[in-house]
Amino acid sequence: MSRYDRYVLSQFLLFFGFFALVLVAVFWINRAVVLFDRLIGDGQSALVFLEFTALTLPNLIRMVLPMAAFAAAVYVTNRLKAESEITVMQATGSSPWRLARPALGFGLLTALMMSVLTHFLLPASTSQLAQREVEVSRNVTARLLTEGSFLHPAPGVTFYVREIGADGTLNDVFLSDNRNPEQSVNYTGSRAFLIREDGQINLIMVNGLAQRLDTENLTLSTTVFQDFSYDISNMVKTDESRPRNIRAIPTGELLTGQAAIVEKENYSEGQLVEELHQRFARAAICVAVALIGFSTLMLGTFSRFGVWRQAGIAFLLLILLEGLRGVVSEPVLTAPHLWPLLYLPTVLGLAVSALFLRFASRPLPRLLPRRRTEPAT
Repeated sequence: MSRYDRYVLSQFLLFFGFFALVLVAVFWINRAVVLFDRLIGDGQSALVFLEFTALTLPNLIRMVLPMAAFAAAVYVTNRLKAESEITVMQATGSSPWRLARPALGFGLLTALMMSVLTHFLLPASTSQLAQREVEVSRNVTARLLTEGSFLHPAPGVTFYVREIGADGTLNDVFLSDNRNPEQSVNYTGSRAFLIREDGQINLIMVNGLAQRLDTENLTLSTTVFQDFSYDISNMVKTDESRPRNIRAIPTGELLTGQAAIVEKENYSEGQLVEELHQRFARAAICVAVALIGFSTLMLGTFSRFGVWRQAGIAFLLLILLEGLRGVVSEPVLTAPHLWPLLYLPTVLGLAVSALFLRFASRPLPRLLPRRRTEPAT
């Protein structure tokens, strides 16, 4: 590559990193607020919150990567035109096709990044995130041990603890079990302990009172106890038989084991085909949006008003391609043999880029000839 190509490519990558960082930060803040409220509010530590946040980053980067590539291509091309660097290169005889080489190389590099992300990092992070969610849901401390809050670990069950001692003792415990509509039971205890034994989790309450209300006969019976054991295993059970998230299935397994996945995990063939080809299509679209951002700004001549019209056209094209990507997925889900439709946005984007570069190198002739003016006498 020439020195000019290396210089422009370095500018593309520099601002691509900047825009990607900004967009990921915006999306991450929105996602982190929800995670913080759900995890920290359930009694999890800050380390668990950071781990969950890190595992969601590959999915966030996947969403913003094409937008960051497009923004970098538009910004750098506008800057090169404003500083007359592209004008100087064109004056030396370089055509728009020649000047598009750095943009093409930049698009291929972003496509390579997207490929690594969608084929390796995203399945691994999604699988690890699902595993950690199951582990957290098994954690009784996160489900029950929250001071000063009325918790509902299961439908019809309310649990409250006033204070948790340094040694794990639960002080002033209240447990209400209303799962049986004909009979409700309330337990109170001055102290309680959580005991795990033989796969069961028991809540041992000490020095308490049990109140049993029979709603059919309208009778209330009370029992004072010194110690009482209550099995809470069914409150913290998790469904481990659910299928894997389709994004957690490795690409190699999607290529060679679709029949086994359909049989075991209840995914349709259309879902698997759509997910497989979307991983390749997401990488290919990065090349198209980078070239669209460059080629659109190459249209027209110098204007003191800048290239805001060309930038607007490029932005509209980006919206069109993103909308088309959502439209072409639906037919593939019902008819897997229509998978080539998933690459239609990329082909359309490359075709528009080639058309714009052709117009930039050889503008169309004017439909009406210019009006000749007579020389002044």
